[in-house]
Amino acid sequence: MNIESLLECLSTIGHYGHIVSTEEQIVLQNSLLILQNENHFRNVFLWGKILGADKDYYVAYGYVKDVLYGKIYYYSTNCVDWGLLPQPTKNGLLLTPLCTTRFQGDPALVIDVLIEKEETWFLEEKFKGPQLRKLKEEDRLAALVHLITKEAAVVPRGVNFQRPDGVVVENLSFEGLSALEAREISSFQHDRAATQKYNTNLLTRDDYNYAMDFLDPLDIDIPEGSWIIQIAAGETLVLLKCLFWPGLVFFHVLKTRKHGFVYIGNGKRCIDLPFMLSPFS
Repeated sequence: MNIESLLECLSTIGHYGHIVSTEEQIVLQNSLLILQNENHFRNVFLWGKILGADKDYYVAYGYVKDVLYGKIYYYSTNCVDWGLLPQPTKNGLLLTPLCTTRFQGDPALVIDVLIEKEETWFLEEKFKGPQLRKLKEEDRLAALVHLITKEAAVVPRGVNFQRPDGVVVENLSFEGLSALEAREISSFQHDRAATQKYNTNLLTRDDYNYAMDFLDPLDIDIPEGSWIIQIAAGETLVLLKCLFWPGLVFFHVLKTRKHGFVYIGNGKRCIDLPFMLSPFS
C-alpha cells in the first residue's frame, strides 16, 4: 500500500483482522518517507509483515521508473533500519516451500531443511535417499516474498498503463472501479509479469485495451474459488482475500485511486486448499 495513505489504509483493514499498532504505523510512515528520499524513489509501498518467533520482518518496496519491473525490495526488523532484500536464489526457491519452522527474526540464521525422497521429484538432481540442505533465513525471506508476490499480489484493472516502449507507469486517468465492476473477479489483475501469451488476456474480454490488459486476471487462477470478494462499508470498499496465503488482503476504495494489498502472516501456504473447496460452489 502507498505510504501517502498508509495510516488510513492500515486503520481500514484493521477492522477486518489485520492489526498493526498505532505506534508501528507512525514509525513505518516516517521511516518509509526517509527511505523514499534517500533512494529517490517515485513511490514507496508497504508490502507486509512476516511474523517471527523473536522478531518480525517488515517488507517494503519502491520504484524509480517502472512500477512493475523496477521494484526494489527492503526489509526491516525494527521499522526504522531498512536493508536491501537480496534476489531470491535457486536454492531458496526450492527449499522455502519445504520449510515448516517459523521465522526467527535473525537474517543471518542458517537452518537445516530435510528433503524427503518423495519430495525430490521436482528437483533437477535426483537423490537416492533423504537429503539435508542449508538455508539462510535472509534467502528464505527473499524467496517467500517472491512467491507471495507472484501468486497473490493484486491491482485493480486499469491502475497501471503500459507505454509503447514497454515501460509500465501509473495510469493517472484511473478513477477507481464501480460497485458493479468490483463484484467481478476479472476486474482485478496479478501485480507481476504476465505468464500467459500476449493475446490470451485480450481475447477473454470484449472491451479489451492493449495498454491495460497486459497482466493476468484473477479469474484464470486454479483452483477456481481461491479468492474471496467482499463488498463492505456501504458498497464503498472492496476486499479480496487470498485463501492460498492466509493473511493477504487487498483493498480498494471504490471510485477512488486508493488501493493496495498487505500481507500479515507467518509465511505458510495453505496447500490443502484444493481439497477444501467444494466442486459444486
